[in-house]
Amino acid sequence: MPAPDLVLVNARVRTPELSAHTAVAVRDGLITAVGDATDARDWRGRGTETVDLGGATLTPGLTDAHSHPVWGLEMFTGTDLSGVTDLDRLRSVLAGAERQDGWVVGFGLDHNTFGGRPIHRELIEDVLGGAPAFLRLYDGHSALASEAALKAAGIEGPRAFAQRSEIVCDEQGRPTGHLIEHAAMDLVTPFLPTRPFAERRDRLVELLTSMAATGLTGAHVMDLGGHDVPGLLTALEADGDLPLRLRLAPWCMPGATAEELDELVRLQERAGRLWRVGGVKFFMDGTVEGGTAWLEHADCHGQGTDAFWPDPAAYAAAVRRLHRAGVGTATHAIGDAAVRHVLDTVEGLGGGQGPRHRIEHIETVPDDQLGRFAALGVVASMQPPHTAYTRADHTDEWSKRLGDVRADRAWRCRDLREAGAHLALGSDWPIAHHDARQVLATAQAPRGAASARHGLTGLMALEGMTTHAAVAAGEERLGGRIAVGLRADLTAFTVDPVTAPADETEQAPIRLTVAGGRVTHRG
Repeated sequence: MPAPDLVLVNARVRTPELSAHTAVAVRDGLITAVGDATDARDWRGRGTETVDLGGATLTPGLTDAHSHPVWGLEMFTGTDLSGVTDLDRLRSVLAGAERQDGWVVGFGLDHNTFGGRPIHRELIEDVLGGAPAFLRLYDGHSALASEAALKAAGIEGPRAFAQRSEIVCDEQGRPTGHLIEHAAMDLVTPFLPTRPFAERRDRLVELLTSMAATGLTGAHVMDLGGHDVPGLLTALEADGDLPLRLRLAPWCMPGATAEELDELVRLQERAGRLWRVGGVKFFMDGTVEGGTAWLEHADCHGQGTDAFWPDPAAYAAAVRRLHRAGVGTATHAIGDAAVRHVLDTVEGLGGGQGPRHRIEHIETVPDDQLGRFAALGVVASMQPPHTAYTRADHTDEWSKRLGDVRADRAWRCRDLREAGAHLALGSDWPIAHHDARQVLATAQAPRGAASARHGLTGLMALEGMTTHAAVAAGEERLGGRIAVGLRADLTAFTVDPVTAPADETEQAPIRLTVAGGRVTHRG
C-alpha cells in the first residue's frame, strides 16, 4: 500500500469496542490500516508523520449530533448572562453591560432568573438608561426586548403569525417585551448590531478549533445559518481545511410552498471538502419553559396544547414530499404530543428503504412511544447537558410546568436505548456548552430532573457520539468506526471514556484530534 500520511502508534484502539490493535494508518483522509507496532514499522515511508499516543485511548472521532456553530455565533453575541441566577444580579449586570452601537445585547438568560415572575421589560427598564436591549433566553426560542427595542422594530401590540409565535401583551394590549418563538424574535433581529464577514469568519474558525480541542471531529448543524453560509464555508476552505466536518440541515418552516420545498431538495447538492448540506430541519413545537412545547395535556399554566405548525397535517405533507425526493428530516419535538405526531408521520410514509428520519430533543415521552423509534427506524437525537437547566426537586420552571409525572419522564436516554433505538448525542450549542466530554459525562450521569436511572453506560455514551451519530446522518458506511476504508476521524483520550468515571472523562485532556485525516488538535 502507498505510504500513509499519518501513523498513530502506542494507542488503545476502540472501534468503539476495545480491540487488540495499537496502531492506525491514515492516507488521503481515510483509514488505510489497523494493526500493532510491528505493522506500523512496515507502513511508514518518506513523508509519513508518526504520532506516539503514549497509551491514550483512540476512539472514532466524536460527532456532536445537534449543534448550531454558525447561527449560534449570532446568538452567542454580547453580554453573557448564563451565570445570572436572580433578578437583582441581572439588573446589576445590565446596568454595566457594554453597548454595541447603542444596544445592550445579551444571551444565555435562564428562565429561573425571574423567580416565577412573568418575564417583563419593566423588571429591567430603569437600569438601561433608555438603551434598546435584546436579551436571548438560554433556550434560543424566546427573548426579552426593552421598550426602545420594541419601538425600533415597530412592535406596538399583538400580531398573528403563520407559525407558533407570540408577542406577549398585557391586559391593555401593550407588549411586555417577552417575545416567544422565532417569528416574534425575528421582528427585532434585523435591527441588532451586525458583524462584518471577516469577523464572522474568524470567530467561526476560533469556535470550531475550540470544539476540536474537546475531541470533536464533526457536527450535525441543525440550521443553514443564513443564506451566505455556504459561501462562508467555501471561503474558509479556500484558505485551508475546516477543523470539523459539518453536515448542515436548512430549516423548513410552516407555510413552505412547493417551490420552497423543491429548493430545499436542490440545496442538498451543496458541499465542500469537509462540509455538506444534508437533510432538512423541522420544528413540531418549541420549549417547555416558554409554554410552546406541544403536550398531550396542558402544562400548569394551561399552555402547550398547540403545535408549532398550526396545521400539523401540512407538516406531514412536507415530510412526505421530501421523503419521496430522498431527503431525510430532523424534527425538533420536545413535548409528548409532538413526538407522537412525528412518529405517526414517519409511520405514514409506508416503511421500506428511504432516507433516514430523526427526532431532536425528546425531553418527555410516555412508555407507549419508546418502542416505536426502533420499529420505525427513527433515530432519537438527545442532548444530555440540557438536564443542567432543571433541578432534582422539580422547583425549576421546566419541571413545574410539566408536573411531577411528566417531569419524571425527563430525558429517557437509557429507556430509548434499551427499547432498541439508535440514540445520537449532542450539546445543542450554544444552548449548552459544546464540550464533547461534557456530553459524554452527562449522558452517563444526568443532572437535575433527569433520573440517574436514565444514565447510559460508558460504551452507550461513546456510541451516541460515534456509531449512532453516523447512523443518524445515514453515514454508517462512511464513518463512526475505526476500520479500514472509513473516514479518518479520530479522537485520542488520556483516559478510557468507556471505563473512566464520568467526572474524570469530563475533565480528561484530549491527546489528539484528527478530522478528515488532518490533525486539528494536539494536546
